[in-house]
Amino acid sequence: MRVKTTPIAAALLLLVAVNVQAQVSLDAARELYASAEYESALAMLDGLRATERPREEHHTIELYRALCMVATGKEADAKSVIEGLVSRDPLYRPSNDLPPRVRSTYSEARKRMLPMAAQSAYQEAKAAFDFKDYSAAQRGFALVLAVLDDPDVQPQATRSPLADIRTLATGFHELSAKAAAPPEPVARALPSAPVAPELPPTPAPRTVAMKKIYSASDTNVVPPIALHQQIPAYPGQIRVPQTGVIEVLIDTRGGVESASMVSPINPHYDRLAVGAARLWQYQPAKVDGVPVKFVKRIQVNLVPNNN
Repeated sequence: MRVKTTPIAAALLLLVAVNVQAQVSLDAARELYASAEYESALAMLDGLRATERPREEHHTIELYRALCMVATGKEADAKSVIEGLVSRDPLYRPSNDLPPRVRSTYSEARKRMLPMAAQSAYQEAKAAFDFKDYSAAQRGFALVLAVLDDPDVQPQATRSPLADIRTLATGFHELSAKAAAPPEPVARALPSAPVAPELPPTPAPRTVAMKKIYSASDTNVVPPIALHQQIPAYPGQIRVPQTGVIEVLIDTRGGVESASMVSPINPHYDRLAVGAARLWQYQPAKVDGVPVKFVKRIQVNLVPNNN
């Protein structure tokens, strides 16, 4: 049986729909949070985050979700939400109309995570540069420099490894900007231009037609020169001498294409050392003046520091 909807009934249904939409809003979720109705606020915020929102409003929803999670004993989930926000948008700062607890919680997370965000952004930008995606590399290195200029990371930005990353990012940003610039237009030759007499062909420059990767065993190669090759300190006491070996593949621009611990020390320090090695920089190795790839091994000696 079909029920006929009168104009009055239709108006009432529309009014109910508008009221329901008004109730499911960020302001309503804030009121629920302020009233300590955390589960209800969290359910409403979960519904809001599934819809398209402006950047500022989306971040506010996520921050209130994190606070509701803390209030309901879900600290690990709250930490994951905040860390996800910092990772996706490291330059974001909460607005002043948020509660002080929200801003301080987020600020503490930024201070802890921004150094890692800068290193991650550098690695992504360097990968884009290596793939010759210079526009993406330029944006990536600009983000690295902006993160390192943030007040929350300033105390660490003046020390290694962040100070080294700033130096490298500055240089690569300039190179990316030049490489991404459009080429100069080529002038078309005039039809009436005189034809130049033919000249004997110029001998092609001598190229290095040799194997692709070199090492210290090759006598015809000029080894790379280290510009930045700092081995990280061991995080703890060293009671007995230990020795390890890091192997790096240095590309034709002097960057580290890959790094590995061929003679390990321990899993924790090996990860730390390999991570640092990926940021090392060299003047590239050369054969007859032409840059070539080079495999280099660096010995790591840990000396006891116990009293």
